[in-house]
Amino acid sequence: MIPEKLLEVLKQDGVVAIATLGQDGPHMVNTWNSYIRISPDGRLLIPAGYMHRTEANIAFNSNVLITLGSSKVAGNLGPGTGFLIKGTAVFITSGPDFDVIKEKFAWARATLTVSIASVTQTL
Repeated sequence: MIPEKLLEVLKQDGVVAIATLGQDGPHMVNTWNSYIRISPDGRLLIPAGYMHRTEANIAFNSNVLITLGSSKVAGNLGPGTGFLIKGTAVFITSGPDFDVIKEKFAWARATLTVSIASVTQTL
């Protein structure tokens, strides 16, 4: 489900934007491409240090939109590519998915896990 080009992007420096919708409206938070791990079943595992409003929004509405990209990976029209990921998310604080993140990112208080519904290359 995860395109090879997206896996290439995750190896590069770049900003990830995560959009959620809560009772107070939309909210966005950022992380880094290189922080994202892929579970054996294809879910995104993202370390959460703060992300308290994101967590509250996901408790209200689990749908997320994620954009990410890299200028170093060739796209459809030339240098640089980007992706839009739609999915559902949950925060976890124990278990194997949390352990994978906590081992790499000691500061993580939780793992934001995203089950992917669709991936669209945007550039």
